[in-house]
Amino acid sequence: MISDKQVTETVFQLSPRISLLPIRHGSGDVAQEVREYLLTKKHVDCVAIPLPPSVEDVLESAIPNLPYIQLVLIPEAREDATYSYIPIDPCQAVIMGIRVALIEGIPRAYIDREVSRFEPSAFSTADPYALKHVSLASYGAAMLPSIPAPTTGTQRWQRIAWMAFRLHELELYYESIVCLCSLEDWPWIRTAYQSRAQYDAPDTLQGRPESYAVQLESLYFVLGELPFVTELYETRRQEARADTHLSIDGIKELLLETRTEWLRTWQANSAQESNWVTPQLLQMYLQYVRNLSLLHRRLTPDLYTLVLAAKQLAGDEFALTLLDTAKHYRFQEVRVPPWSLPAISVGLGEIQFPDGTVSKAKNRLAGERLEWKSLSLRPAPPKRKKRNWAFQWNPFGQCSWPPEDDKIESFSAHVRQQAKSLLGAELAKAEKFTTSLRDGIDIRETLRHSITRKSQNLEIYVKDLPPSRGTLEVIVFLFEIPADAEKFSWQATWYAEHEEESTLCFFATPFLDNMIGPGIGQSQYGGTMFLFPPRPIPDIWTDPQLDFTRTLEERLIAGACRHSQEIHVALVSPIPPKARWRQIARKFGRKLIPIPLSRFSGQTVNRLRQFHVLNGHDIRSYASQFIRD
Repeated sequence: MISDKQVTETVFQLSPRISLLPIRHGSGDVAQEVREYLLTKKHVDCVAIPLPPSVEDVLESAIPNLPYIQLVLIPEAREDATYSYIPIDPCQAVIMGIRVALIEGIPRAYIDREVSRFEPSAFSTADPYALKHVSLASYGAAMLPSIPAPTTGTQRWQRIAWMAFRLHELELYYESIVCLCSLEDWPWIRTAYQSRAQYDAPDTLQGRPESYAVQLESLYFVLGELPFVTELYETRRQEARADTHLSIDGIKELLLETRTEWLRTWQANSAQESNWVTPQLLQMYLQYVRNLSLLHRRLTPDLYTLVLAAKQLAGDEFALTLLDTAKHYRFQEVRVPPWSLPAISVGLGEIQFPDGTVSKAKNRLAGERLEWKSLSLRPAPPKRKKRNWAFQWNPFGQCSWPPEDDKIESFSAHVRQQAKSLLGAELAKAEKFTTSLRDGIDIRETLRHSITRKSQNLEIYVKDLPPSRGTLEVIVFLFEIPADAEKFSWQATWYAEHEEESTLCFFATPFLDNMIGPGIGQSQYGGTMFLFPPRPIPDIWTDPQLDFTRTLEERLIAGACRHSQEIHVALVSPIPPKARWRQIARKFGRKLIPIPLSRFSGQTVNRLRQFHVLNGHDIRSYASQFIRD
């Protein structure tokens, strides 16, 4: 059998002395292929680099400073200040080739044509992660039908013809040459080399290339991979660990690091409050990201896909944390002494110098084409703005946010139905089967009687669930036990605006401490009581008849039992009812129906606990711009 390496060498063999190695810029997977090829090839005495000779000195003096990212700027001959640049990126295949050649002591030859004005060519290729399963030769051959041919006389053709000429020159001095070239150029370099195509002399440059540092915030526009994944590549390199599947494993590492950072900054109000970013949710997230990537004909996701999936499955805060984590690159935070370079900011087709001058710029090693996509993410407002909003609050105006009212009323109706089913279950009885199965076979009673009876004849028992009597008027939710009176220092009774709303009594966190918009405060329930159908009742927090209670939970339960016109009161709490709570219920002639809070998902409970207070009905006209779903 012929190995993949032998196939690659056969397909890309340009002459007995020259091997072409087509590369895709901006890919860590392709950079790995270049590294493995150069290190495993028996003899290489020259590496041909697809860059102009003018950048050799600046470039090779910057590469030893990796993993610190730099930018080599090349001025162009134009009236407006325009530049082309070369990113010193460890995940660039060209940079990897130069880096390996420097370490191994292999001579380098820069064979690209000098141009006064660089003209980039856009070309889309298949996802390089396919190289984990196919050879580089198969990958390059699959791209052949989609590679556009260069037009004679264009800059692309002139550069190809010049590189072919330079390869003929290098054959005179070296016996084993590896030429790195763009994937879209390698068939035409072969054609130009074999036909000895006519070439033009290089252009005269207007200025000298210079090296600059890059600001941390703009690394995403410079690096081929995500800054976080690039950091993983360099970390694995320093630790001498395998990085074969890091383009996929790096996404998992990014997700775990995001979750850790999110949990570190997430102010959980209690240990009893569930964390909704569970391993099950992360598994769903990865499956969703995979499906989105396949829809866009990719094997690995881009940053937009990762953030979009995070927003839809875990919310804006988690998506923002993922975005910040993905763009973080710790090696750029520390300047390496003794050298110091001015730092520039890079955008999409633009660069900004330290003096504020903005110029157009083109990437000579551009990989996948970047484009702007919109995604609505609402970051938390700064503390100073929150304080200003709190000072402007009018204490005489207060109302709720209707979409939240609808959600929590729907949830309370669902809980009311479950509590009514539990009422019927308490009256259930088992009887011997005669003519009807009633409400189904009671397996427990059937087995119990079959064991105690000496007769070998099996007698079947069935369930009889009589309809529940009465209704449920009051539901009590307790989210944290014990409730901290300092934390939940806001107690109030809200009356219904219409017949579809409940009368609501609750204790919660002060909304003025968490202003999210002008006239919009956010609070969190510690416990609530829903009275439906709604009717006016005295404020339970100032009712002297309830002063015998000692805690917030007891007062809420006492208020529910006092104002309930039905015997049963549903109690949803994280623990079983305490004896003290049952005593309070008996004091008013009521009975508690316990429902575990764990029956409902932590994400659902957490979202329902968060509610917003508006400073008047007019705030509802723009509240959706600040309230996150």
